[in-house]
Amino acid sequence: MLNEKLQLLPNKPGCYLMKDKNGIIIYVGKAKNLKNRVNSYFKSSHTGKTAVLVSNITDFEYIITNSELESLLLEINLIKEHSPKYNILLKDDKSYPYIELTDEKVPRLIIVRPNKLKRKNVKLYGPYPNVTAARKTIELLNRLYPLRKCVNMPKKECLYYHIGECLGYCIHNIDDDKKRMMTDEITRFLKGDDSVVLDKINRKMEECIQKLNFEKAKELKELKEFISITLRRQLIDLNDNVDRDIFGYAIYKGYLSIQVLFLRGGKLVERKSSIYPIITDEVEDLTLYISSFYDKNNIKPKEILIPDILDDTLINQVLNINVYKPKKGKKKELVEMANKNALNILKEKFELIKKNDENALNACIELKNLLNISSANKIEAFDNSHLFGTYSVSGMVTFTLGLPDKNNYRKYKITSEHHDDFHIMKEVIYRRYYRVLMDNLERPDLIIVDGGKAQITAAEEVLSSLNLDIPICGLVKNDKHRTSNILYNNKIYEIDKTSNLFHMLERIQDEVHNYTIRYHKDIRSKGAFSSLLDDIPGIGEKRKNTLLKKYSSMKKMKEASLEELKEILPDDIAYNLYEFLRNDEDESRNI
Repeated sequence: MLNEKLQLLPNKPGCYLMKDKNGIIIYVGKAKNLKNRVNSYFKSSHTGKTAVLVSNITDFEYIITNSELESLLLEINLIKEHSPKYNILLKDDKSYPYIELTDEKVPRLIIVRPNKLKRKNVKLYGPYPNVTAARKTIELLNRLYPLRKCVNMPKKECLYYHIGECLGYCIHNIDDDKKRMMTDEITRFLKGDDSVVLDKINRKMEECIQKLNFEKAKELKELKEFISITLRRQLIDLNDNVDRDIFGYAIYKGYLSIQVLFLRGGKLVERKSSIYPIITDEVEDLTLYISSFYDKNNIKPKEILIPDILDDTLINQVLNINVYKPKKGKKKELVEMANKNALNILKEKFELIKKNDENALNACIELKNLLNISSANKIEAFDNSHLFGTYSVSGMVTFTLGLPDKNNYRKYKITSEHHDDFHIMKEVIYRRYYRVLMDNLERPDLIIVDGGKAQITAAEEVLSSLNLDIPICGLVKNDKHRTSNILYNNKIYEIDKTSNLFHMLERIQDEVHNYTIRYHKDIRSKGAFSSLLDDIPGIGEKRKNTLLKKYSSMKKMKEASLEELKEILPDDIAYNLYEFLRNDEDESRNI
């Protein structure tokens, strides 16, 4: 049947959707010529993940488009809709943090992610792919400039005022010119001009040395070094202050390395590196990467520079921003620098990445052969957690091609009256695979439960009631609670402790256990939070939910001032809660 469909493919542009034995879409691609591209999968030799993809294709369908632009836009939308497991390029879709200088009467510096912003016309600076650098930058500026630190304006001065890191906007009427001067200097710094900040640090260092405060001088010296090492990237002498992103790439032994350089105010402020196995070819993969880059990740700059192998007109039509393929000059040098960095990073990490990929794929093959199942490329693993029958939860992690697939992790808060492992497993397996059936989601090749015969039986009963035939195994642990053997079809399978399979199963066990425990602690904390509030007169469900929304943990609520509590509670109830929390803290210290 496949051969017949291959012969009928048209010589036209469009998208193709590869399917597995269950009819699930596992890969989406685009092509200028559908016939040539799709045939290449079945009539050429492949290695690595492309070979694994091809071995799992049992059918395909295609959609003809009028142009390459239409096919690229359709490809992006189809990948978003179906999340195919072999479309690795778009798995890393986190938005990057930016620094916002708030447009309030008394401004603050905060870290935000553009895809979560609901406000418009905000001043954002970045991006910062390294979130630590964003936090350090805010910490630096907050120490040098006494801006407001509080989320809500308190009614009396706080600690920051007493240590000189806030001007006490809550009790003093600060001149607008003073605030404007600070925000102007901060803006210059965030745009790449660090001269004012460095002068300020140097002056403060001199003052500290003259006062023999060498400890403070040392702290300031470390701040200065942070600017030099982390923030002061290579100065690019373009003298046009245009915000631009530069995309570079490199190919090495079947892997594609992509480097993005972020230029802000003529200075290279950050970069992002990504490495992927090549599934189709570098032009297609790189085009898709750039065309999808601004969906979640970043605010579009004024222009982007791309390598000359790409179609700038096509990418321009998708992104609707200026796209250039520089032929000479400093912009050409920037693209070459991005290419060089991409190659260096790929060569540095190649052996580790290759070994990790190979070991993961080999582990899947070992597991498939050991249990004699058709495939182990997609595994879903479950773990349960409860405290004496309360706060029962379950977690599910997904491993695709032997590696964590965190976009497909799931949490479950158990609603059943029975809180033993058997009934928890029945509930969570039913909820997961009923959803798989109803939404026609991709089914795993194997389910792993963190337990023995009882949990396997519970899962098997549920799958049978749903008419699903998915292999289920359990991880048998030794007396140290570590993975020892596999229980499958009432048979114990021994695992070589030095094998790739053993290391993958250990990783799965650790991943699902830690993921579930984190969720359990979160639920337990909120439960304790809620129970404690039951003892405070005047706090019912509505006020309890308000407090829970504002202070997600007991620790945060105990840190709140009386004034902050009064903002959301009547004065007398806020005072009762404040005194209760203080007494509770004192009792905790005395235990």
